[in-house]
Amino acid sequence: MIDTKIFNDTKHAFVLKSDEDLKRALFLFSMMNVPYFVPVSTALTNFALNIKLPIEPLVKATIFKQFCGGVSQDDCMPLVKKMHKENVYTVLDYSVEGKESEEEFDKAANTKIEIIKYASGVKEIPFAVAKPTGLGRFEIWEKVTANDTLTDEEQAEWGRIKVRFEKVCQAAYDNDTKLLIDAEESWMQDAADNLIEDMMRKFNKEKAIIFNTLQCYRWDRLSYVKAIHERAQEEGFKLGFKTVRGAYMEKENARAKKHGYPTPICEDKEATDVNFNAVMCYCIDNVNDISQFIGTHNEVSSYMALQLMSQKDLHLSDDRIWFGQLYGMSDHISFNLGRENANAIKLMPFGPIKDVIPYLIRRAQENSSVQGQTGRELALLREEKHRRDGQYVKRVE
Repeated sequence: MIDTKIFNDTKHAFVLKSDEDLKRALFLFSMMNVPYFVPVSTALTNFALNIKLPIEPLVKATIFKQFCGGVSQDDCMPLVKKMHKENVYTVLDYSVEGKESEEEFDKAANTKIEIIKYASGVKEIPFAVAKPTGLGRFEIWEKVTANDTLTDEEQAEWGRIKVRFEKVCQAAYDNDTKLLIDAEESWMQDAADNLIEDMMRKFNKEKAIIFNTLQCYRWDRLSYVKAIHERAQEEGFKLGFKTVRGAYMEKENARAKKHGYPTPICEDKEATDVNFNAVMCYCIDNVNDISQFIGTHNEVSSYMALQLMSQKDLHLSDDRIWFGQLYGMSDHISFNLGRENANAIKLMPFGPIKDVIPYLIRRAQENSSVQGQTGRELALLREEKHRRDGQYVKRVE
């Protein structure tokens, strides 16, 4: 039986945080918990970048240090090794966004392949990650999803996107490194889903190497999983999914309202939770066909997965089920799962500070928009500070 208080141990949750790290985290999450702080600071940051103010040292000392591992793969390795000593693995994510040229997309594909090769030689890094729009323009993905007619030039561009995509997946297969492919906005996602399914069909014959991402705030994801599961059984390939709640809710609802179509998003947080848990449990129930990376900062869902694994007599270290959280968040889940010998893993962004700022802004926006997330982080950090302060007082006495 799994202890219901598994996630309450702050001493182990923050075992790698120095007192200075703890104070910085408390400050950042306190700020993110203040109404309007994130949008105002985002506007100021963008303004400072536009007029070329030297803000990188400030960013590096605060939000970058909290949510990123470093500027390069090698820069991240001391943290990666420290976490692995606590039985927590790492996914390295080169989090540079907003590129638009063919040369930049080629470079991004080559960078992903380099990271895959790098990870294949490091036991602490079992996964790599890729973003569809990191390999080609959003507008092309959107037009393919909408079944719009592509010009000859666009057809050639789409062809190059598919070549890049397959090269990255081939590298994952050749290097036996699992590849998580991010989900994005619904109006480009069908093209990504179809291409990823083709890659699963080709590379997941024996086990899951290629993983698609299921954003479960979309009410159609359970039916999608059931349909692709049926095809996979008929055609003889394995499925891999990263299961998350989702990251584009406001944008999705606003676009649906603007264009007059039903929103693809669940009606509220409770419905999203129900949908997430249903998708997660379906995948665990079908673990012989479906491997799953459970990407959640939600304790209830994490505990539910542990219970179901126990009921099915699945070992917590079963390589087909992983529990992932973002670096800098939900350490009480990651490190306490690692202590129980579950497959706990952190997604660790890295990259040049200036190039990673768009990712960091998005992370702050998403974190502040998730009901209760910042408050929970703050409560745990304060509890740990209180515990340490109490120990310090006892030592002095």
